[in-house]
Amino acid sequence: MRYEKGRKDASRRRIMEVAAERFRSDGIAASGLAGIMSEAGLTNGAFYPHFQSKAELVRESVTSALEDQSHRLQDAFAAGGLEAVLTAYLSAEHRDNPGGGCVSAALLPELARQPPETRNLYASHLLTVAHQMASSLPPQTRDSARDPEGVALAIYATLIGTLQLARATQGTALSDRILAAGADAARALVQPRQDKGQT
Repeated sequence: MRYEKGRKDASRRRIMEVAAERFRSDGIAASGLAGIMSEAGLTNGAFYPHFQSKAELVRESVTSALEDQSHRLQDAFAAGGLEAVLTAYLSAEHRDNPGGGCVSAALLPELARQPPETRNLYASHLLTVAHQMASSLPPQTRDSARDPEGVALAIYATLIGTLQLARATQGTALSDRILAAGADAARALVQPRQDKGQT
């Protein structure tokens, strides 16, 4: 039986959505195709008309999730600047729900082991996020002698590392302290540097 293109596209999107959530919550290596297809409401045999391999599914679903995250970051910056990003990203809700959260915080060690094509796509996305964040930083950061994209990368790295540490200590008082400390560190990164001659 042949299905119309719209149904095939919908099935592909459903597979990617389930895979992205599974990868973030359980990890790439621990997420089997059979479980992903079952959760998507499809048979195992329905996988290969959409993807040639699990590596392709990883690349496509992670790329889609990264694009979605990029839009959410952009919306948060537009709504309330860096403070809105910190409030959303370093929240207990984000910490406690990796399946719908930041792909980077959930998957960086596994992404580093993916084929070059996947890593190159991730690097391209990372530069896009850095550019978006840099253009949204306070004027005093953008107009200083500092590299705004470098500041943005440092902020993003701080957010990711903070969330990873908070998740590793989830259920303890330390986890909440880590979230607060990470937010303070990110705020400090946007402050203009004082010249050595100034007191």
